[in-house]
Amino acid sequence: MEEAVEAVVAAGVEPFPTVDKCDASGLGAHSSVVADLDGTLLRSRSAFPYYALVAFETGGVPRLLLLLLLSPLAAALRLLASESACARVLVFGATAGARVRDVESAARAVLPRFYAADVHPAAWRVFSACSRRRIVLTATPRDFAEPFLRDCLGADAVAGTELATWRGRATGMVRGVLVGRRKAEALREILTADGDGGDAPDVGLGDSRSDYAFMSMCKEAYIVPRAPVEPLPMDQLPRPVIFHDGRLVRRPTPLVALLVVLWFPVGLALACLRIAAGALLPMPLVYYAFWALGVRVLVRGAPPPPRAERATGRSGVLFACSHRTLLDPIFLSAALGRPVAAVTYSLSRLSEFLSPIRTVRLSRDRASDAAMIRDLLAEGDLVICPEGTTCREPFLLRFSALFAELTHEVVPVAMENRMSMFHGTTARGWKGMDPFYFFMNPSPAYVVTFLNKLPPELTCAGGRTSHEVANYIQRLIAATLSYECTSLTRRDKYRALAGNDGVVANPKPKVAS
Repeated sequence: MEEAVEAVVAAGVEPFPTVDKCDASGLGAHSSVVADLDGTLLRSRSAFPYYALVAFETGGVPRLLLLLLLSPLAAALRLLASESACARVLVFGATAGARVRDVESAARAVLPRFYAADVHPAAWRVFSACSRRRIVLTATPRDFAEPFLRDCLGADAVAGTELATWRGRATGMVRGVLVGRRKAEALREILTADGDGGDAPDVGLGDSRSDYAFMSMCKEAYIVPRAPVEPLPMDQLPRPVIFHDGRLVRRPTPLVALLVVLWFPVGLALACLRIAAGALLPMPLVYYAFWALGVRVLVRGAPPPPRAERATGRSGVLFACSHRTLLDPIFLSAALGRPVAAVTYSLSRLSEFLSPIRTVRLSRDRASDAAMIRDLLAEGDLVICPEGTTCREPFLLRFSALFAELTHEVVPVAMENRMSMFHGTTARGWKGMDPFYFFMNPSPAYVVTFLNKLPPELTCAGGRTSHEVANYIQRLIAATLSYECTSLTRRDKYRALAGNDGVVANPKPKVAS
């Protein structure tokens, strides 16, 4: 069949129909599929953004700049030489000298979110309909694509370009780029290893001549056209991406990557100025200083008055907040115009030193933490984030119920932030840089929405259990933000992104003013 395909191509005729001609209703548990990645399962035919993400996560701005400088060469080689030569240049720029575990970590925690936002709906319609066996062949390094393809798209086998390594580091070289006939050879090896050497896949999906070799091995094959289409909504994937890491907010096309490189030194200087303003100015002035420096703080709802204006003999108010970044308590204090103490499970020494408010470390011992929170409430108002960790997507993690047992003076607060260039959170990197990355955004924003204080009948004092109170507040904040409630926890997040439980040894609670 391969010779017949070559003859058709030589005649200037497209040898395969387009994917919209495929009747997916006839496929099912008995059907197998083989597909390319870039331009087929993904809308974009350029893999540069994914190389750029790995470059930035493994080597920061210097490595991203190197990749940018090499990208014109890669594009020229793709046009004048081959796809293989282009891939070799991009692999070198993105991985040369990087630790293999850093590359694998970025592939597991960073790339899936960007891959998931670029899935081709027509290709996915056919790919998802074949449930007996799903195979993906790609010129992209296998280490980059495999976590997303297996975990999010349900691929059973992935063959891609293999990175060459030496003593735990990537050399920047590859052991053959998987293009053209190499894809067909890889498919034969997979089928032979599974004992299906004589059973051709039912459906093949590709987008270019580089895919014709393996497509001709399938019983039927379809081309994914280059016409622009909207991406598949991420909630239609078998497994939505709830947790993800990495510093870059936008998909780093060459233009976006260039803007990141040019803005980085300017943004770092601006972040230092903004942090200094927040740390040195009196809290009533911080709100106005942030606005003057391009940080938008939007306050909604009616915040409670200061403790001095409330009835005497009452304990402080506990602000139960959704958790977006470690700056949540600071922006809540700026919205109130007065500093409010905060409790936290983990905070870097640098962030603790720079904090303009009092921060108290929890020990993760329930009895000692409860006693500490009671003491803090006796002194004044307190901020707590019951989720215990941040989540970037529109989901709320499970709320810890401890806070609900300690007071009935609870004010739910819905926190929301907006960043255009850098994420202000990390699960894998140094958390001390979190506030810097947030304030490096050109015009970051925080929306602080104060909800009504819980009436007594909805607190533990009214006969509710602490879990009922915590779940009610979670649902209330989720409804305000149009988020979705989950039962996921800090442990789930860190296991997904960092391969650990996210527990930092902290034998003694630390109090810093």
